[in-house]
Amino acid sequence: MTAGRATTWVHAWDEATGRDRATDAFTASYGTAPDGVWSAPGRVNLIGEHTDYNGGLCLPVPLAHRTYAALRRRDDDTARLVSAWDPTDAVTVELAGVAPGTVEGWTAYVVGVAWALRERGLAVPGFDVAVDSCVPVGSGLSSSAALSCSVALALDAVGALAQDRAALAADCVRAENEIAGAPTGGMDQAAALRTVPGHALLLDCRDQSVRHVPFDPASEGLALLVIDTRAEHALVDGQYAARRATCEEAAALLGVPTLRELTDSPARAASALATLDDGTPEGGVRMHRVRHVLAEITRVQEFVALLDAGRLRDVGPLLDASHASLRDDYEVSCRELDVAVEAARAAGALGARMTGGGFGGSAIALVEAGSVEAVADAVDAAFRDAGLRPPAFVA
Repeated sequence: MTAGRATTWVHAWDEATGRDRATDAFTASYGTAPDGVWSAPGRVNLIGEHTDYNGGLCLPVPLAHRTYAALRRRDDDTARLVSAWDPTDAVTVELAGVAPGTVEGWTAYVVGVAWALRERGLAVPGFDVAVDSCVPVGSGLSSSAALSCSVALALDAVGALAQDRAALAADCVRAENEIAGAPTGGMDQAAALRTVPGHALLLDCRDQSVRHVPFDPASEGLALLVIDTRAEHALVDGQYAARRATCEEAAALLGVPTLRELTDSPARAASALATLDDGTPEGGVRMHRVRHVLAEITRVQEFVALLDAGRLRDVGPLLDASHASLRDDYEVSCRELDVAVEAARAAGALGARMTGGGFGGSAIALVEAGSVEAVADAVDAAFRDAGLRPPAFVA
């Protein structure tokens, strides 16, 4: 351990603990038992960042950390919401009045799901809900999708809606985009609802098809260290939306539905980049953004090929290249993320990169199983030397 300061670890709850916590919060708030407790995990994305809203490929894995929603059906059109983070701040919403711009804060991710389901013509009842979570908030580990997806599962069950998980994921995307105002691309919701333990989810965001790719670092003597830089990020602050808008502008200029179409051949990709780089500052920015997206989609394909070949130990250079591209071409890294990645590599990580939308949040490092604490201590020390707030490590 670093002298004078212990490394901070954020551990997941076991399922029984999560259920009990949510149930206790519900009972304390409403004086009765819930109909049940539903949960959804946070996620880390192994590779494939900012590709989802470009019709590309990404490769998330679920965390053991989950959000738990204890929910009970009501016979009216009212939703009552409370969180274990602030049980005194209960919120009451009339579902008929929910529309874009009418709800703010964390409650938008809950009632937004009910709104999205109703927009599809489904009979969603009123409800009481209490939520609790061990997914770190503001860490880029998809706490918002874990919240909306846990509620979606609950509403699907108590409303007997019989929706498949792909449809529920799409509803959660719409809820976050239109009610919460977060321009998420869909990877997070798919990771929360469509992943299975022991596998990464290869998500094709062009057609929403998935393939479960075995991912078991422990079997190869490795571990995936998740570093929460505690540089809080938010997808509603405009930076994420600006990157997405630039990509959409570039696709329109190039006459393609999404940037994914440009990956059909190297020649087509090179021609597109040359077209975008028209000598203007705006063209240069567009070219750099698109260059990241195209290269990142290729890196996902290469990463999956290595996993399929049982060569997880060889993915380090892809992780490193992804971070460099996100830092330099997409410009979504920050000092804390760069310090975390560089310190992890210097301490022996096979590869490391930021994960999630960027501008803060978390990084991942692929490390030898026996070196997890040593790498974490080295990252912690690097933050101390840089005068940064101490990071936390997700385990």
